[in-house]
This record gives sequence, C-alpha cells and structure tokens, in this order.
Amino acid sequence: MTMPRKFFRTSHIGHRWLLVALSGLLLGSSSLLVVACRATTSTPQPATDTATDISSETNAADSIQRIVTLTSLSADLVSQLDNNKLVGIPGSSLLEQEDRFAQKTVVSAGRTEPDLEKIISLEPDLVIGSKGMQDKTLQKLNELNIPALAAEVNSWENLYAFTTTLAQQMGADPESLLARYNNCLANAPEQPISALVLVSRQPLLAPNANSWAGDFLAQMNIQNLAADWQGNSPIAGYITLSAEKVIEADPNSLMIVSTDDSLLSQLETEPFWSQLKATQNGQVSNFDYFGLVNPGSLTSIEATCKQLKQLTRL
Repeated sequence: MTMPRKFFRTSHIGHRWLLVALSGLLLGSSSLLVVACRATTSTPQPATDTATDISSETNAADSIQRIVTLTSLSADLVSQLDNNKLVGIPGSSLLEQEDRFAQKTVVSAGRTEPDLEKIISLEPDLVIGSKGMQDKTLQKLNELNIPALAAEVNSWENLYAFTTTLAQQMGADPESLLARYNNCLANAPEQPISALVLVSRQPLLAPNANSWAGDFLAQMNIQNLAADWQGNSPIAGYITLSAEKVIEADPNSLMIVSTDDSLLSQLETEPFWSQLKATQNGQVSNFDYFGLVNPGSLTSIEATCKQLKQLTRL
C-alpha cells in the first residue's frame, strides 16, 4: 500500500460551543492509539505513533461478529469493511444520511456518555471508542471484560494504521479503503500555496502541524503558515492567534472552518480582515468542520480532498 507522502513528528472552536465540542474530540490527540481494554487496564496510556498489536488481547478475527462503534469515523470504516458485523453506532448526522446505517442500534446522542446498557444488550465482540472522549465508557466495558479499542486519528499515517489494524481484527481486506485514501491524496500540486486556517473568532484559533487539519494540508502540499507555531490553547494541535500575528502572516489563502456561515461573517467585521492579501484577492474559502477538523467519515474526508485540490488551482 502507499502511505501518505509525508510523515511528521508524532504527532479539533470563535464560538464557545465549538470549543467545548472540540475539546472532547481532540484534546491530546497527538497520534493514534489502539489498545485492547481488559480488567487489568485502568489508566489510559500515552499515545504512540503506531497501531498497537492487539491480536493477542482481543477475540480472534473469525469470532468478531458483532461490533459497536462510538464514533462516526469508526462506524463508517467498520461498515465499509463488513456492514453485517456493525450492530451499534453513535448518533451522528453523518450516519443518518446513509441507508446502510438505518437498521443499526444508536447507542449515544450528542456529547452525552454512550448508553452502557444498550451496548451490553447488543452482546458485542468488540467496542470501538475514542480515547479522551469516551474513556469512562471504555473503562466500564473494561471492567466488564468486554474487548474495546480506544482510537485517535490526527494524521493520515494514523488513518492508514487504524484501518489496517481494524481490518485485521475483523478478518477483512482493507485494500479498497487504502486505495480510496491514496486516490484522495493523489495529484497534489508541486508548488505549494500559503494558507491559514481559522476555526474560531474569540479566541482566534488555527491548527498547527500536530493536528488532523495540519497534517491534511501538508499531505496536499499546502503550506500551513501556522504549522510550526506554538502557543497556549485549550485544544491540543491548535494555537491562539492575535490579530497582529494574522496580519504578519498575511496568507495568500484563508480557510474558514464552521458549521455555517456565521464565523466568516463575524470575521469580516474584524479590523484586520481587509488588510490581508487573501481577502483583498478574494481567496477565502469555507470548509466544513467534518473532513478538515474532525475526519468524521470517509465521505467527509474525500469531499475535503476535492475542495483542497480546487483551492490549489486558484
């Protein structure tokens, strides 16, 4: 298989509600961690830059027939690998849009803890959750001796590793998914353009290299001006910017990440806005939260790839 073009050192917000949402999803996501939860595991371990070998801890692949997922990305990947083995999913607008999830049991809603009783009633051979977001649920499953995986994906390298490990546990072939990843990243331009991603207004936040968004831009040969910047932020992989720092960076392109158009309209009222090359030249693009900040699903990722490729041709 072909891995991402670039690997980085190990290595998702204006709106207060977005800060809260992202803190649960992305706090501490410096890499991918896959661990099998058992009664002997009580303390979350530091994330590593590879998928841990869990074959000796979980059931054999041929016995894993019932899988419950607690994130939209893991639900999508399990479904793509073998939809018959997926029995439980999180409540998600991304999954509601597709018929293949219509008959699955929803075990969570919003940011509330997943319904443990529902999960147990499904008699899963494997539960896949998010480290840092569903630690309490995974720990309870651990105590009940129900095999569980805790996963974080904040780079393409991690996505490849997670998919491969997941397929191994399911006894499935990951090649069709890996081929879609390769196709998504194909044909990135040789000449990079400079860009800055803004995901909130108060405070101004931008992803650096230690985030899914930062790695995504690098894979597409887009020069993220904040890639190497460091600073204080409530979200790992993101930094707080001053208006002066944005003016100093003066990007050729601006990417605004929001679930609607409100962030862009608010940023347009800022005094620094009209001083930037990107705004003066009309090089401002709206990106969806799912895909660029939170992987969300393969469809979201592919849509972001397509939009980034269009951006590089400007």
